[in-house]
Amino acid sequence: MNPHLETVTPAATLLGRRLLFADPGTGEVRMGFTAPGAFANRHGTVHGGFLSAMLDSAAANAVHASLGPGMQALTMRLDTSFHRPAPLGEFQSSARVVERDERTVLVAADLFAADGTRVASAEVRFRVRPARAA
Repeated sequence: MNPHLETVTPAATLLGRRLLFADPGTGEVRMGFTAPGAFANRHGTVHGGFLSAMLDSAAANAVHASLGPGMQALTMRLDTSFHRPAPLGEFQSSARVVERDERTVLVAADLFAADGTRVASAEVRFRVRPARAA
């Protein structure tokens, strides 16, 4: 497995992120996420900021699936659309690279509730560059 996909950040842990599938050749990934009660908005559904974070995380992993060693991807733009109220609980995402050049990658991502309802989608543009030393 690509070392980029093995990294679990504190944000990934907060989102309950799990890698379900990755295809480095096509830049497609499927991820699982968990939205606990602490993610609720005043309506009792998942706050949109957490849904956006899930989509950004899934999209980043689509890019990371095919990144070589010593490279990194940074979000430049995240355009999220909300389709339905998102119930607390389990989610699955599908993200795929749709456009790539030597410096940028565009990813399309969808987020589905446990019953299969698409609750949100995003287009995410990343800058790809050599990783800086920590």
